[in-house]
Amino acid sequence: MFNFTFFNPVKILFGRGQIANIAQEIPPSSKILFTYGGGSIKRNGVYEQVIKALEGRDFLEFGGIEPNPRLETLMKAVELIRQNDVNFCWQWGAVPY
Repeated sequence: MFNFTFFNPVKILFGRGQIANIAQEIPPSSKILFTYGGGSIKRNGVYEQVIKALEGRDFLEFGGIEPNPRLETLMKAVELIRQNDVNFCWQWGAVPY
């Protein structure tokens, strides 16, 4: 086995109204990549809430990520990150109440 140190701090905002707080959690100078899966985020109103919360921020979107994403999908996201100097990724992956 190889010796290594793994450090993975995670902060989860959970509950009603938390989408409005995401901008406070992201450093202001960040170039954000907002990722999400299928179309439900647009049908249930979450997409609009996120766009409003990120208003005035520098962000890109990468949607259409399938469950258990294929390597090809992830490499497209990596290419977008590299081309645009993204330094903060935010994944939508929960269902609102």
